[in-house]
Amino acid sequence: MSENAPDTDTMASEQITKTGVLIIDPQTNMAALVAGMLRSLGRRDIREAYEGTQAQFELKRRPFDLIIIDDQLRGPDAVELVRRLRASTDCINRLTPVIMMSAAPDAASIAAARDAGVTEFLRKPFAAVHLKTRMDTIAANPRPFIEAESYAGPDRRRRTEDVGSADRRSR
Repeated sequence: MSENAPDTDTMASEQITKTGVLIIDPQTNMAALVAGMLRSLGRRDIREAYEGTQAQFELKRRPFDLIIIDDQLRGPDAVELVRRLRASTDCINRLTPVIMMSAAPDAASIAAARDAGVTEFLRKPFAAVHLKTRMDTIAANPRPFIEAESYAGPDRRRRTEDVGSADRRSR
């Protein structure tokens, strides 16, 4: 590869950087740490919100290409904020991918986050490479937005493949 050609990993990460990232975390030091990781990955347009109402204001004010939210957010809580975002047909960030961070996720909290419309989940502590992996996954495999009676968000279904006659089971 020539020195001037961008590598494909950088290109995948930069595909979702055109309008910026919103970090929503009640702990200012954690928001700053995540912002530093994003800067190390080449991101420059980063905003931080430390509580739910501030996050709602930012989400209505301008578009983002990525939202990173901590599960410990309050007023409204993180799951409720994502649910409201996905349900708000007039919000400019309704379709924006959401990565939820958690220090102690359990199966129920992960399921609640996915049911609210979270795109990816990230367990704390994590390194910049883990964040980059999630961002690359979102950029490389965008999921269509689904609207159903009780759900609005990225398609959660697994891809189905026709296996033809290979699906024979022996007794």
